Amino acid sequence: MVVRIKKKRRRGERTYHGSHKKWRGGGSRGGRGKAGLHKHKWSYVVKYMPNHFGKTGFKRPPEIVKKPKTINLCEVDKIAKEMKKTEINVCELGYEKVLGKGKVTQPLIIKAKLFSKNAIKKLEEIGGKAVEV
Repeated sequence: MVVRIKKKRRRGERTYHGSHKKWRGGGSRGGRGKAGLHKHKWSYVVKYMPNHFGKTGFKRPPEIVKKPKTINLCEVDKIAKEMKKTEINVCELGYEKVLGKGKVTQPLIIKAKLFSKNAIKKLEEIGGKAVEV
């Protein structure tokens, strides 16, 4: 039967690296991690991490960023079948943008504020129109 090798943890490391103080502690490496980047490791920062400190740009507040409410072509097609219409104003349904997912089974005239390129392409292929309001 195979015997598993027991892993030996070298805690203080008195066997290698001289005494145990030399190898393990944070003092031997000038602090742990990013400690001292503004002080004794500054020359390293200047050479290898020039853009590490300072702020760049800004993030727009989420209240200002507006995402248009979207609807896919397949859903518009379903609604058109239920309403038995070929001309639909998507803005009246509460949507702003029409996306091009799904198939269109009939030529539709869709009115909306925005259209994706794929939606316009699919509508024109089947003989419909994308009218921007």
